[in-house]
Amino acid sequence: MTDQQFLVGDLKIKGNLVLAPMDGYTDWPFRSLCRELGSAISYTEFVKAEDVLQRPHYIQNKIHFTEKERPVFIQVYGNQADALLEAALQLQETGPDGIDINMGCPNRSIAGRGAGAGLMRTPLKVVRIMKTLTRSLDLPITAKIRLGWQDCQNGMLLSQIIEEYGGSLVAVHARSKEQGHEGQPDLSALAEIKQALAIPVLGNGGVRRVSDIDAMIETTGCDGVMIGRGAVANPWIFSRRDREEIGPAEVQELLLEHLERSLSFYGPENGLVLFRKFAAGYLSPYDLDPNRRKKILTETDPAKFKLQVRGFFEEIGQGD
Repeated sequence: MTDQQFLVGDLKIKGNLVLAPMDGYTDWPFRSLCRELGSAISYTEFVKAEDVLQRPHYIQNKIHFTEKERPVFIQVYGNQADALLEAALQLQETGPDGIDINMGCPNRSIAGRGAGAGLMRTPLKVVRIMKTLTRSLDLPITAKIRLGWQDCQNGMLLSQIIEEYGGSLVAVHARSKEQGHEGQPDLSALAEIKQALAIPVLGNGGVRRVSDIDAMIETTGCDGVMIGRGAVANPWIFSRRDREEIGPAEVQELLLEHLERSLSFYGPENGLVLFRKFAAGYLSPYDLDPNRRKKILTETDPAKFKLQVRGFFEEIGQGD
């Protein structure tokens, strides 16, 4: 399935597995690695429309990308069409391949203010946003949504609005806002949305293994699968490999490469601190003594951190 292709507007996407945008996770160091491992699109962490306009320095790291990553989509969120348009026009100047509107974030601080999944409660506002952006920008406009809220399961309606008003792709997290990232995704609802649309549909939610990818595609007919949390401990999933297939030597190699990119991107202090959550993911399958795990994950000196990691992998990698 790795040779599958689909079009986002006139943009040819090669591959059908995509790293989902995740705040605090899909920064350049992690995103670039996943792209090299097979993720077909690089979606940035989301940025707030008002921050693009008022605090451009604050979002520079979030929207940083390199030519090797293309295609790159910058994700933005907000609840006002005018602000989103102004922000998208500025983001377009940085040269991405597309702009994605977040309509699926379930966090109370965002959805409660009418942005993210909050937009799903105001379909007429979504009409205005999509119509305004698609008429004014020269890039594909895409959106990421959910199935809706428990009292308002309108994922089909929103998907049709996105398509009707010029959207080039919709990614659907097959859970409700209230489910967040828990519970079983509703693949039958996702299949109905895919069947109703002509634009590409990416399925999202609950993908942890290669078999989950196959099940989602076979059940829904989606053009591709978007993988979020399942990729944090196993970025190799974009190469269609489950985590238990990855030997200690390969884990160590990617862990240290990821660390180097983080240190280079953020600087020695922040680079290590921001890498800890990824280190926890790389180490999660191993039966690591809690005290030793804590010692590794709280180390503040990058050189000592590397020594500890190498020492650990030397011990477990004898049979690798």
